[in-house]
Amino acid sequence: MSITELARLSPSVGDDGHALDELLRAVSRYSTNYLATDHPGPTAERSALAAAFAGPLQGGSIDAVAVLDELIVNGEPGLLHSGAPTFLGFVMGGAHPISVATEWLTSIWDQCGALYATSPTASVVEDTVARWLVSMFGLPQQTSVGITSGCAMSNLSGLAAARHAVLDAAGWDVERDGLFGAPVPRVLVSRGCHTTVFRALRLLGMAGQIHLVDTDDQGRMSLPALQESLRTTDGPLIVCGQVGNVDTGSVDPMPEICAAAHDAGGWVHVDAAFGMWAAAGHTVRHQVTGLEFADSWATDAHKWLNVPYDCGLVFCAHPEAHRAALRTTADYLTAAADGARDPADYTPDLSRRARALVLWATLRHLGTDGVADLIDRSCAHAATLASRLSTVPGVRIVNDVVLNQVLVTFDAPGTGPTRAHLDAIVARLQHGGTGWASPTTWRGLPTLRLSVCNWQTTAGDIDACASAIIAAHRATTDHPIHRGEQS
Repeated sequence: MSITELARLSPSVGDDGHALDELLRAVSRYSTNYLATDHPGPTAERSALAAAFAGPLQGGSIDAVAVLDELIVNGEPGLLHSGAPTFLGFVMGGAHPISVATEWLTSIWDQCGALYATSPTASVVEDTVARWLVSMFGLPQQTSVGITSGCAMSNLSGLAAARHAVLDAAGWDVERDGLFGAPVPRVLVSRGCHTTVFRALRLLGMAGQIHLVDTDDQGRMSLPALQESLRTTDGPLIVCGQVGNVDTGSVDPMPEICAAAHDAGGWVHVDAAFGMWAAAGHTVRHQVTGLEFADSWATDAHKWLNVPYDCGLVFCAHPEAHRAALRTTADYLTAAADGARDPADYTPDLSRRARALVLWATLRHLGTDGVADLIDRSCAHAATLASRLSTVPGVRIVNDVVLNQVLVTFDAPGTGPTRAHLDAIVARLQHGGTGWASPTTWRGLPTLRLSVCNWQTTAGDIDACASAIIAAHRATTDHPIHRGEQS
């Protein structure tokens, strides 16, 4: 049913017959129908989407319901249905109903969450959420928190604090004097770190100071390689590790990394886009020991906490450095009284959505036990998926499944893994509606990357995904051993 038809089911308010009440009721009905329906997508090619959307902007206005109808009709075929419980691509969670509802309320309230002055409620709620998260992750009590658009901005924020702290310790005020003439920092980065770490360092003017630290076969930082790098390090030092490798889910040995880096006078930043949430689990908490020893951390809430895009988090064990690197001042801005926290002092943006509201509602709804169940259940499902796939001839699990990531290779007919064979499997999965996944290359090996992080996913969904993956593999191979077998 189109949104125009849905709008007719709602009472008209206002002279134009399509007032706010009518629009919201129609969108609400559409949303309920959309979430209750399975979608194969994306089914439209770029050319079709461009033809639908890329026309010139008209001069006059168009009825609001008609505009939404046009957006839905033309836009739905190009949607990636990453909220489905059988979606295994990238590291994308769904969206809790409480999160969706609170996002809508956040838009209705339309608060700028930058300052206490621009939204007292958003500011105080952000303070509360910050305390909850610091406790949930087991971080030092004084840790400061910023809510960002995602882990890319969280990495930038945490590394800005790191840059400030290590240069300040060397007698240089980078916020006042910039980088020209500054002591040259040395930045040791795990080869396993996400690309956003490297981009953040580039934006912060430290691209030329990056020195890569080798990793083991699971993508964990090698301690001997780190020690070797530290032996040749002099001056300001930043070490970047990872909790939750983007492919394998592996976790760097944080206690040892932090001890070695701190002995050398360095700052440890942790790229933990999804892996940090393991600290909120019960059965997998042991996989991320030592988080509390680092100096700054970056993670996402729109991944494993399953709030809608976009929502990231940055934490810093040194609030003074955090605020010094990012604070915003101007004569027209009203600072919070009595030294209270202004949210904009801990992230790069000033105009910012009141993202704390959806975090508060989701955490308040789930509680610590509900978050732990989501994390633990996802990891158990990943282990089950890996176990099921590993029994199939020609299929091999590449990684140790320690969290929610599963990395799989498939033998092509008469050979080992090939990219062509993997691409054929991926094409079937991405057009089949179940088990959507994407390829990656792991140490030169073409692999399928599977991530389990949706709050809705059940054991039945995992069974359906495994069957779809196995069927896709068998449909693209002529191995006699596979013929006639049931998936």
